[in-house]
Amino acid sequence: MTSERPRERPRDGSAESIPTDRESPVGAPVIRGDESVTGSHAREAVQFDPDDPESLAEAAEVVRRFATETAGEDDNLYMLRGAAACAALVRGVGSYKAAAERATEQTASDDVTVSFIRKWARVHDLPRAVRRQVALGTIAPTAAKHIARVGGEARFLLAWATLDGDLTVREVRNVASAVNNGTPIDRALADYDVTLGTIELTLPSPAYRDLRRQASLEGVDPGTLVADALEAYLE
Repeated sequence: MTSERPRERPRDGSAESIPTDRESPVGAPVIRGDESVTGSHAREAVQFDPDDPESLAEAAEVVRRFATETAGEDDNLYMLRGAAACAALVRGVGSYKAAAERATEQTASDDVTVSFIRKWARVHDLPRAVRRQVALGTIAPTAAKHIARVGGEARFLLAWATLDGDLTVREVRNVASAVNNGTPIDRALADYDVTLGTIELTLPSPAYRDLRRQASLEGVDPGTLVADALEAYLE
């Protein structure tokens, strides 16, 4: 199984080389097949191969069921599998329209729309760190659909703000729409009382004591010292 590896972070602290899209093959169960995330369910993870006709037929069937059934709508792994099937089907047949037609060619259902497949294929294209949170249940799949609408670094920023700001799915949707309409993400988040970059940390007592002491001696905010230390660690 091909895994995704983080790229080296540039020394200036920018996110230029951090991947904001999927790096592993389309349809590969990188997260769904990770026992550290999904436990025993990892052994049941299905890989969809866009270049294999039989696997593509299975993907089409999964997409059809995914679009028409609601039994698994609260199952994050079920949603990720559906997203993988959507992405693999699109890659295999060449377009969103052709994928929708392939998924419904043997049925009279119109539930599998181009919009449906596009939304979930984008979720499959999210970077590994974000997909992991979806699998763990800390980011709802329905929220991930809106995070996936945003491109570049804003994808990460919106994902982490969703966690730290306890944003609802509706709020994530509104922020994503605002960003896509040209609003800076920090301003879009501020409309929901979320300050970008704010995170609550729990430290061991000695580390907390020394952080506060050093920050006081240097006359800086503790967050400045944490940011400097984190930057050095990531380098």
